[in-house]
Amino acid sequence: MNQHLEVGVHGEEIAQDFLKNLGYHILEQNWRFKHKEIDLIALDKNDLVIIEVKTRKSKRHGTTEDFISYQKINFLAEAAGKYVERFKQELNIRFDVITVYLLGEEVEVEHTKEAFYP
Repeated sequence: MNQHLEVGVHGEEIAQDFLKNLGYHILEQNWRFKHKEIDLIALDKNDLVIIEVKTRKSKRHGTTEDFISYQKINFLAEAAGKYVERFKQELNIRFDVITVYLLGEEVEVEHTKEAFYP
């Protein structure tokens, strides 16, 4: 596995642990619809949460909002719609972003709830 993918997988593991510690129930990891992928799908009380995880080794390259393109938002919205349709979910849907910063030995996690509305 190349280093970029390893960093991403490590970030997703950290994000899952972070969410579990907050009481979220992880339903899916890397759920796919065609070529679109949702990093994490979780339950937070009565919300179905679609989570995009971004992992960075530095804070120099912008904010969390800079990491999510309009195209990515559309992909996530379409995939989320298919997930809801396929699994007959009737919950509120929320789109969150978790940014994991791997800063040497230090790890920082930023969780932005309702990061965007498709």
